[in-house]
Amino acid sequence: MRNLLLVICACLCFQCKENKPTEKPLPPDFKSELWYKNSLIYNLDVEVFNDSDGDGTGDFNGLTQRLGYLKKLGVDVIWLAPFQPTPNGDDGYDIADYYAIDNRLGTRADFDAFMQQARQQGIRVIMDLVINHTSNQHPWFKQARQDKNSPYRSWYVWSDKQPENYDEGMVFPGVQKEIWTYDKQAGAYYYHRFYDFQPDLNMQNPAVQREVRKIIKHWLDAGVDGFRLDAVPFVIEKADPDKKEYEPQFEIIDMLHKYIQWQKGDAIVLGEANVDPKDQREYFGVNDEGMQMMFNFYANQFLFYALATGELEPLVDALNATREIPSAAQWGFFLRNHDEVDLGRLSDKQRDKVYEKMGPEKNMQLYDRGIRRRLAPMLGDARQIRLAYSLLFSLPGTPVIRYGEELGMGDDLSLKERESVRTPMQWNTSRHAGFSTSDTTVKPVISQGLYGYPRINVATESQDPKSLLTFISRLIQLRKANPEIGLGTSTIVKTGVPNVLAMRYDWQGKSLVMVHNFSPQSQSAQLSLEHTDGQALVSQFDQTQVRTAPNNTYPLSLPGYGYQWYRLK
Repeated sequence: MRNLLLVICACLCFQCKENKPTEKPLPPDFKSELWYKNSLIYNLDVEVFNDSDGDGTGDFNGLTQRLGYLKKLGVDVIWLAPFQPTPNGDDGYDIADYYAIDNRLGTRADFDAFMQQARQQGIRVIMDLVINHTSNQHPWFKQARQDKNSPYRSWYVWSDKQPENYDEGMVFPGVQKEIWTYDKQAGAYYYHRFYDFQPDLNMQNPAVQREVRKIIKHWLDAGVDGFRLDAVPFVIEKADPDKKEYEPQFEIIDMLHKYIQWQKGDAIVLGEANVDPKDQREYFGVNDEGMQMMFNFYANQFLFYALATGELEPLVDALNATREIPSAAQWGFFLRNHDEVDLGRLSDKQRDKVYEKMGPEKNMQLYDRGIRRRLAPMLGDARQIRLAYSLLFSLPGTPVIRYGEELGMGDDLSLKERESVRTPMQWNTSRHAGFSTSDTTVKPVISQGLYGYPRINVATESQDPKSLLTFISRLIQLRKANPEIGLGTSTIVKTGVPNVLAMRYDWQGKSLVMVHNFSPQSQSAQLSLEHTDGQALVSQFDQTQVRTAPNNTYPLSLPGYGYQWYRLK
């Protein structure tokens, strides 16, 4: 299957460069071989999605009950946040047992029933793979602390003396104080890129690598279709207390890729790797031997700059810088996720402009680099919110959305750090938004203001043809009807207007043109398109047509924050 996949992708790559119809049709099962290129990925946390037993915490039975909603929405892939046993110091990312189900979320039988129902609905499931660190309550770390001669001692990274860089390179600056912490029981310093209750695993240890393969096999055997690999650059770094800079070991990605493919041929790895474009090929692999997907954090940061300022040049540069990737690879594009909006790659001046527009108050900002808000309250303007989602579904990759985004859910800034964007799903106008019948919930439901559940919920918006949910449902169907976006070649088209972005997609002799106005004022643009043979631009929203002017350009007029998806016909 792997060889067939590479052959198909080579054909696709050749075709995209030529921008011409293929001489021979591609195999009919082409899309299924590259299922991740034309899917909608929906991220959720079982804990806050739906509570079936009234204990205030979401569970797998509750998730199973809502699969019909996800199917109707158009979800192809569910990405599950960590659901294993945990002290819950970092919302489940501090795992204490990699092989079990957190008993707050249900039993293994509940998980298996969910997987079976998801398969029957035609929905794939991927899960977080958190292997750069464990909880300090994990039995491995407990044994490593207690005995220097324990075989688990070398499963972690230790130093007898305090390293020089002990207070540099924190993932959570302003909250986290150090990356090397002294443990009295162990009599040594242990390494942790994240919080001090999350000691890093030593991925250079062959025993750790074997254990990771066991974990992977365990969950692939349970039916998952792949993994969202957490914190990839920290998984592969060679931490050394005697060095200030840690080198990446890309062979680890290659090892994970090969093992997963061997266990399940069409399973994927979706990597969380906020890396510079010059390094992206090492993560994807020169010959598709790396991760099949990565989140495009680089373009995401300049996208938010464009939304804040209307200035498109940095976004265009970012899209061009991340355009050339291996044939079987794919970017995951997103607007919001479970973390802060990371603006770390912007200049200070650029970041301040985004802060001013989207997070002007200090408690809206986090880690000296980001914003801890949901998209709807960040943007505010309903027109711009729809522009942003139209853009998301028309960018050259696979769209990824976070639960509740389709509703325009808000945030709770009274909660600490990233908890502000992790509140329970809002289903209806009943108590606790229909999430739970308990007197108290695992996290507070947003109940007041513009984003409170009496106004923002699935039941209400499902009945409103003008709601954000209805709009995004339509975008999802449009995205599925336009495989050129996920499979074709993309080109930035000049518009002659600094606030209007136009992108063209070509695949198998068919062409799309997506146009977005980042200005609140109406704009007129002139599109110069090659190889059109006098074809008209036909809107996929209202079927209106735009034909070429005498100067062979396509004249367009867009309202403030307006957008159009055109097909050349």
